Amino acid sequence: MVRKATLYRMVMPGHICPFGLKAKHLLESRGYQVEDRHLTTREAVDAFKATHGVATTPQIFIGGERVGGFDELNRFFGKAVRPTGTTSYVPVIALFSMTALAALALSASVFGTPLTVRAGEWFIGLSMTVLALLKLQDVEKFSSMFLNYDLLSRRWVPYASLYPFLEGAAGVLMVADRLTWLSVPIALFIGLEGAVSVFKAVYVDKRELKCACVGGSSNVPLGFVSLTENVMMVAMAMWMGRMLF
Repeated sequence: MVRKATLYRMVMPGHICPFGLKAKHLLESRGYQVEDRHLTTREAVDAFKATHGVATTPQIFIGGERVGGFDELNRFFGKAVRPTGTTSYVPVIALFSMTALAALALSASVFGTPLTVRAGEWFIGLSMTVLALLKLQDVEKFSSMFLNYDLLSRRWVPYASLYPFLEGAAGVLMVADRLTWLSVPIALFIGLEGAVSVFKAVYVDKRELKCACVGGSSNVPLGFVSLTENVMMVAMAMWMGRMLF
């Protein structure tokens, strides 16, 4: 017996609903024959919403009963749906996984093997560079979140906006292995100051905050990962600083 579903989604000259496309794909992948009904004008969308008493599209009907939108369709098939705004470590895991792979790839290309000391140095330098890039996408948002817990920024507000540039400069110089006399003090300072700030906010004051480490729009919880980021910076600075003495 063929299972059938009806999908109402926006398909307009200037906009095709991405969740409608996802819903269509999900239904078809589960063996449903989809009656794909397009809402091609704003008037048609508004009329559909009014008729069915819904606030959003797409809307899916199975067996004549309304399932709901894309999230409800996922739940209908038993798939987990993460609520909007919930904390997640996924951005950090993705970032460090990619910078680690990039560092190993560079080492394999330059030295013929991925497992070298330089690969470890590149990993931290690349991580700092990418973390800075994420913050620099919206310095204003980052600085606002950073001011929630960073001790130095609270005393001197411009430091919150300066931080991504300092982190990025130190990371690039460490990857290049140039101007160590400059990159080491920067990384050591921002790493130590950041570690103290995170430790106080999380483990002393027991505050539940979101970390600004991957930019001002992240839902990464402030805590162990944030502290580890700063400790890695300090360790890298001390390791590379050994050549200065």
